[in-house]
Formats: sequence, structure tokens, C-alpha cells
Amino acid sequence: MAVDEGLVEWVREALAPIGSVTMRRMMGGATLYCDGTVFAIAGDGELWFKADGESDALWDAEACPRFTYAMGVGRTGSMNYRRAPDAVYDDADVMRRWAAVAIEAGLRAPKRKPRSRPR
Repeated sequence: MAVDEGLVEWVREALAPIGSVTMRRMMGGATLYCDGTVFAIAGDGELWFKADGESDALWDAEACPRFTYAMGVGRTGSMNYRRAPDAVYDDADVMRRWAAVAIEAGLRAPKRKPRSRPR
């Protein structure tokens, strides 16, 4: 997975009216945050928005597949992210509408406990 810097810049530009978008690189892709809340991952020119049980019906209605990855021979895993609808790539209003759904899912997600440091 590779980060498409142009896509990340588009997300920043489109979401500027609702918050500040930051990025953290991971496994060749990037995790995107809006004002500190994780809401998307980007990689290989695609955007995947955070989802959860409360928002899954919205993503299903748009036929947005779940993020899956290979775990080894014959095994796949999935994460609570959904592929962004095609219209988000060229319509800032659509980007903001779906990003808001993802941000809400990010806000509902359980907070991770900080790793304890070895003594």
C-alpha cells in the first residue's frame, strides 16, 4: 500500500471547513485524523472511512465494501473501514458528508490504553 499525497491533500482541502486533517504513515499507507480523531485510512489511491455497527447500514446502502487484507495462505482479515463512495474523490460536499459519518464512528470507538513502558 502506498500513500497518494494528492489524495491526502484533497481530503485536507475538502475537510478544512470542519477541522484540521493530519496523517500518520503506517504499513505503506496512512491513517488520517480530523482534529485528533481517526476517521480514515488512505493507500494505493483509495480512501477507506471508519465505520462501526451504528453506521454499517449507511455504508451497506451505498454498497461500500469493508476493508480486507491477506493474513496468509487462504486467510483474510477485515477492519472497521469502508471504501469511500466514488463521489468523494471529486465533490467536497460529498467528502464532508461521508467524512462526518466516519468521524462520528471514530468518536464512538473505544479509546486505546497507552502502552505501558517496561521498567
